[in-house]
Amino acid sequence: MDQEAAKQEIINFLDSKEKSKTKFYFNDFTKLFPDMKAREVKKLLTALVQEGKLVFWSSGSTTMYGKKDAGKTAEG
Repeated sequence: MDQEAAKQEIINFLDSKEKSKTKFYFNDFTKLFPDMKAREVKKLLTALVQEGKLVFWSSGSTTMYGKKDAGKTAEG
């Protein structure tokens, strides 16, 4: 799977869960790509954050990812 297809898979996953949950742990995304190493998944998520499609959310002890403008975010 190429990088753009993998990014779209992440966005589709977030869209499908949008009504029930807006923030996800890193491990939730590694389950989407069982054949990828964790580092590769981390790079995809970081790229999506840099593109402005995802945001980080931190509780202080853990970091979660969510779509920009969905649910409670640090900016809102």
